[in-house]
Amino acid sequence: VQLQASGGGLVQAGDSLRLSCAASGRTFSSYDMGWFRQAPGNEREFVAAIGWSTSRTYYADSVKGRFTISRDNAKNTAYLQMNSLKTEDTAVYYCAARYRRDPVGPGNYDYWGQGTLVTVSS
Repeated sequence: VQLQASGGGLVQAGDSLRLSCAASGRTFSSYDMGWFRQAPGNEREFVAAIGWSTSRTYYADSVKGRFTISRDNAKNTAYLQMNSLKTEDTAVYYCAARYRRDPVGPGNYDYWGQGTLVTVSS
């Protein structure tokens, strides 16, 4: 499956931003989708995941209550709605996919898109 992330940009603290991840090549609805991020000088970290059935989601503690992951299987697209952004959310955000498995979570993603840069200024 090929993934294309978009929607990054420069925003101020407290603003909102929505990232999109367009998928092609395989049956999108059979794949769990995840978002990860990597800040300068840091290792890549898990942000959020959504199961292939869409009813299951999983979030990193650092974004819980502020970010929402969703998907539209008809459009082969996953989203990450980011609200109440903080300067520490500044990072390159990557979307990823794995063939469906339980439970939904941060591991074993096989397909990765290019990143989209999110910069949050104070």
